[in-house]
Amino acid sequence: MTTRIDAKFAALSREGRKAFVSYVMAGDPDYDRSLDIVRGLPGAGVDIIELGLPFTDPMADGPTIQLAGQRALEGGMTLDRTLDLARAFRKTDDTTPIVLMGYYNPIYSRGVDRFLADAKAAGIDGLIVVDLPPEEDSELCIPAQAAGLNFIRLATPTTDDKRLPRVLQNTSGFVYYVSITGITGAAEAKATDVGPEVARIKSATNLPVIVGFGINTPEKSKAIASVADGAVVGSAIVSRIAAGDSVDDVLAFVKTLSDGAHAA
Repeated sequence: MTTRIDAKFAALSREGRKAFVSYVMAGDPDYDRSLDIVRGLPGAGVDIIELGLPFTDPMADGPTIQLAGQRALEGGMTLDRTLDLARAFRKTDDTTPIVLMGYYNPIYSRGVDRFLADAKAAGIDGLIVVDLPPEEDSELCIPAQAAGLNFIRLATPTTDDKRLPRVLQNTSGFVYYVSITGITGAAEAKATDVGPEVARIKSATNLPVIVGFGINTPEKSKAIASVADGAVVGSAIVSRIAAGDSVDDVLAFVKTLSDGAHAA
């Protein structure tokens, strides 16, 4: 079963281009502007959209993403409204992949089977659920793959050669390499550190390896994309939204980052 994510990477590979992935929190700063931003991302050069699912206790996220989640929750954002946003996006774009990124609690509360059916119907293509380790694959990962959704795993600088096969075992779509130890938005990614790690992961899998955390300028986006299959930017974009930038200004900033990755 080919997902939109698989199709996107196949197309990028044919074109000899790197992927640019952007993260935004669903419902930040409010539902309508959030939808406007998400709708504008493909035109700003985004290949894959990571859509944050707001959650009260986002343990892997730094202050920037935590505050975005709080703003979204205070504005009435829920799992249902997040799926509504994806559904609204799909009315005008049936090709750009959407990866829902979040934590297991809201999914568990809804019930895995119901959640997967609803997510698939809303046009979600993949999941990143940061608090479910590979040991819990039967909980969500394997059912998600059976439902036609990619389950994307994180590898980190502390994922050693003994751990890596377990991390890769049921992963699909792509591998998300976290370039730094710690929370989102905390430190800066360095291509010299990232390159050897990406090569190590790629020697163990045929999946694309995309690098995120610590990328906040077009130059860094280009540098990281040059040693990986693509770059992810989240906190730097969310910071612009938090600062009250207009939708157009946010998208113009995203375009500089995507241009950087695509120049790699």
